[in-house]
Amino acid sequence: MRLSGSITALATPFDVSGELDLDGWKRLLHQQLDAGTQGIVVAGSTGEAAALLDPEYDLLLRTAVETVGGRIPVLAGTGLSNTLKTIELTRRAAALGADAALVVTPPYVRPTQAGLIAHYRALASDAALPVVLYNVPGRTGCDMLPETVAQLAGHPRIVGIKEASNEPERMTALLALRDAGFAVLTGDDPTACRAMLQGADGVISVASNVVPGMFRRLCDLACARDAGATQFDGRMRELYDFLGVEPNPIPVKALMARLGIGHGLRLPLTDLSAPHAEAATRFAGVVQQLETACRDAVAA
Repeated sequence: MRLSGSITALATPFDVSGELDLDGWKRLLHQQLDAGTQGIVVAGSTGEAAALLDPEYDLLLRTAVETVGGRIPVLAGTGLSNTLKTIELTRRAAALGADAALVVTPPYVRPTQAGLIAHYRALASDAALPVVLYNVPGRTGCDMLPETVAQLAGHPRIVGIKEASNEPERMTALLALRDAGFAVLTGDDPTACRAMLQGADGVISVASNVVPGMFRRLCDLACARDAGATQFDGRMRELYDFLGVEPNPIPVKALMARLGIGHGLRLPLTDLSAPHAEAATRFAGVVQQLETACRDAVAA
């Protein structure tokens, strides 16, 4: 399996009572497919995985697999703070039909680099699913260094990395490890265009929850090393800024609610604060305009 292009880290819609909004989930999945999204992540950090009960996790993943029907890869977030628990959850995701596991570095426990190597090798050797490494030190308190990734990239069941730090030097170091069996994906929307122009295979995006068509077009341009990608990316700069005004996924879920999918988050995450409400309403209109213009341009 080769992961590339526009991959969406899906947010999880809830209804007004705080239960899963399964209808909203299905509509979100269909919107992604219709817009040309090339992969999805179920129950990652954007999907509030830590707030999901086990039956909810299973229902979301099973529904995604059934809805997608093999048209694009379905990645399941399975990273936990303990290796045995991560292996167990990855086995469960495999039984539910996931194509790969997106496995964040163990949060909170702060393993050493040697611990990370042992953790991922144990998981990959269990062979339940192909593994995509995920490094997001700002959330986990753990930074997987490129030299550590180099020791893992050769494992036949480790098929790529999502790197969410935004330093160009980090991406350059990781791109040296890229080969036919190991994809390098960025997880940082504001620098995704730059990373793909450098040679990254694609992006696992938050913004593509609301602008999936724009992100597919951006990835097509940037992965083809088309200089027009930078100008295209510039049309989304203000959106990137808005999506960072409060911790993810608070802003993107505010936009989704205004677009008719889902209502709010689960504690301790709370709805977008009042000072940003007007901007959220404005950006809901902006993303609709961007998507319409993108569809019209592709159709032409």
